[in-house]
Parts: sequence; C-alpha cells; structure tokens
Amino acid sequence: MLYWLTGLSDGGDFFNLFRYITFRAGGAFFTALVFGFLFGRPLINLLRKRQSNGQPIREDGPESHIASKAGTPTMGGVLILGALVVSTLLWARLDIAFVWVVLGVTMGFGAIGFVDDYHKVTKNNHAGLSGKLRLALGFAIAFVAAVVCAWAHPEELSGQLALPIYKNVLLDMGWFFIPFAMIVIVGSANAVNLTDGLDGLAIMPVMIAAGTLGVIAYAVGRTDFTEYLDVHYVPGTGELLIFSAGLIGGGLGFLWYNAPPAAVFMGDTGSLALGGALGAIAVATKHEIVLAIVGGVFVVEALSVIIQVAYFKRTGKRVFLMAPIHHHFEKRGWAEPQIVIRFWIISLILALIGLATLKVR
Repeated sequence: MLYWLTGLSDGGDFFNLFRYITFRAGGAFFTALVFGFLFGRPLINLLRKRQSNGQPIREDGPESHIASKAGTPTMGGVLILGALVVSTLLWARLDIAFVWVVLGVTMGFGAIGFVDDYHKVTKNNHAGLSGKLRLALGFAIAFVAAVVCAWAHPEELSGQLALPIYKNVLLDMGWFFIPFAMIVIVGSANAVNLTDGLDGLAIMPVMIAAGTLGVIAYAVGRTDFTEYLDVHYVPGTGELLIFSAGLIGGGLGFLWYNAPPAAVFMGDTGSLALGGALGAIAVATKHEIVLAIVGGVFVVEALSVIIQVAYFKRTGKRVFLMAPIHHHFEKRGWAEPQIVIRFWIISLILALIGLATLKVR
C-alpha cells in the first residue's frame, strides 16, 4: 500500500525510498514486530479467559508435558498472522500476483488450523478436525495457488521444475507441475505442524527458512542477480522478501511469549499457516527442492512419523521411542531447551547450505 507513495516522489526525496524492496522489507519487519509486542499480552489474556483448560494435552505424550504444559492457551498463531497480514498489506506491492498467492495460502491454512484448534478447545479433546477433511481443504487451497503460480510464471518457466546447482536445467512437468506444487504446499504445512511440539521448536526454524526463502525470492526477482548467479528470473518475486520480513518480525513477537515456559502455543492456526506459506514461496520462486534442504528439520520430523506409522503397521514394533522425532529425544532424557536449541542450530546450518545453492552452479 505504501508503495504508491512513490507517486509523490520527484526521484530524490524521502518518498523515493518506498521504491526499494529492502527499505519496505525493513518497514514490514518492524511493523510486524511492534504489532506482536502491542497485541501479544492482550491476546494471551483473551485466550486464557476463553480457554479455561488451555490446549488439550495428549495423554500418550511425554509425561512431563501433562504437568508443565497443562492450561496453556493455544491459537497464538493469530498473533503472527495478524502481524504478517498487516505488515504485508502495508508495505508490499499489491499488484503482484505472487503476494496474493502466498497471503491466500497463509490465511487459508490458518483458517483450517483455527477451526481445528477451536474444535479441540471447545471439546477439550486433542483430536480436532479429521485428517481427511484437513487434507482435502488443504489440497483445495493448494490447487488454486498452484494454478495461479503456473499462470504468473514466465512462459519458459511455467510447468517446469528447476534443479539446484545445475545451470539452466529444467524438467518439463507439464500439467503434472500442478499436483507436484500442491504436494509441496500441503506437505510443508503439515511438516511444520508436526514439528510444533515443544516451546519455540517450530517458530525459529520457520523464521530461518522464511529469511532464506526471502533472500532467494529477492535474488530471483532481479535480472542483475539472476544473470550473475545463473538462476532463473521470476518477475515480481522480490516482493516476497517483504512477506518474509513480516513473518520474521511477527515470529519474533510471538517467540517473546512462546519462549520456555510458553505463555501461549501457536496451535494449528499458526503452524499450518506458516508451513503453507513456506511451501507457497518455494513454488513461486521455483525453489521447491531447495525448500526440502532449508526446511530439513521439518522433513525429518514428517519422515519420522511416516516411518513410525508404516513400520508399526507392518511389524507391531516402533523405530522411535515416540514420533515425531523430537519426542524420541525427550524420551531419551534430553531436556526440552536442549532439543529446541540444537534443532535451531541444525536449521541455521541447513539454511546456509540452501543459500549456497544460489552460487554453487
């Protein structure tokens, strides 16, 4: 919205700053951060008032959670989404299709998560919506996003899968790109959702991944950078840096209250929305494979569940003491802060590897 202030500029005054994506990204970051600090405490007080029992705790989970996390309210993702939407609408160019795609995916998955959280707290049961319904709604949102992205991509990139490291290598997927992109978005949303099991465990890797994808979006949205780095140019994706900056600002505002011991959980409202956002950015920027590297922590968390369920159905035995894998480490005696911080470190390392793919060609 504020981008249109450039119409008041003569090219050498303050209003000219709004032409620069980096300036507006900084504005989005601080807007979201201030939003989080201003509305965090009132939101938590409201959630505590509305949720007398807090988020239902799984009885089959780690024993320590029953005592330490009981009564903690959920739906804290509303704070992140509010900060993210306000900062993006305020600072991004709203004539770019990719901005609306990512915002739409974020809010769509956020709505699914909100309904799921609402069912849990009102029925005092951790089951929520059925898995089939959540997947069906998620794939419907992802389908629309994938079609719009395929339409908005340059003709030479539409329906193509770009490979990291290799120069100018594209795999022509044709219409199969649509279901592939849907799987990326839905898979990312649910992988982040599975990771959100300890205080601060999911939000920091999400912010790290968002920052990494934001840098990639900025790079592939500039012809000078794409020529230097030998990556594919996708016009308009630079504006997604503003969305990523807003996500980081909102995430930090939330982490202030989610740091152990958490005053509020983001719930499915936040985890599904943020995971979907990461998947949508990856699809928009043609860096779907790089997302699997940058979000490696989420991939491992999801795989641990898949492996555990498949192996148990086949043999009646378990590979891990408990899945997702962060609970396995809890069962082995690791302290919660120890697990969280180590996962943060791994996420940062994976992000640097993902960024390296831009230059290693």
